[in-house]
Amino acid sequence: QVQVAESGGGLVQAGGSLRLSCRVSGLVFADYPMGWFRQSPGKEREHVSCISGNDGDIIWYADSAKGRFTASRDNAKSTLYLQMNSLKPEDTALYFCAPVGHVSSWMCSDALPGTAWGQGTQVTVSS
Repeated sequence: QVQVAESGGGLVQAGGSLRLSCRVSGLVFADYPMGWFRQSPGKEREHVSCISGNDGDIIWYADSAKGRFTASRDNAKSTLYLQMNSLKPEDTALYFCAPVGHVSSWMCSDALPGTAWGQGTQVTVSS
């Protein structure tokens, strides 16, 4: 069974930075495109960024993340990263990672069917 463990969240002032990590087990990590998602209270979970499998040469970003967030992966460590800079109060959310079906430069599909979501990591940005 696929398991994910997100970490790296915290409380930061607006304009600050955080680096999220997602350790994945239960699959051949390098073979799978991966995605970052977030959910704020009262809102549906939304895509933030997705990165293709293998060399991760295709990365998609939500408009809200473009120019501020950078996704990367270390296949040797089965770990996905999200570097978040210039954080805004509206970035406050619980952040999750999951394998996704497909990534291209203009879209990212949903998490794979049957994905067991992790507990997420909380990001809180104060104004």
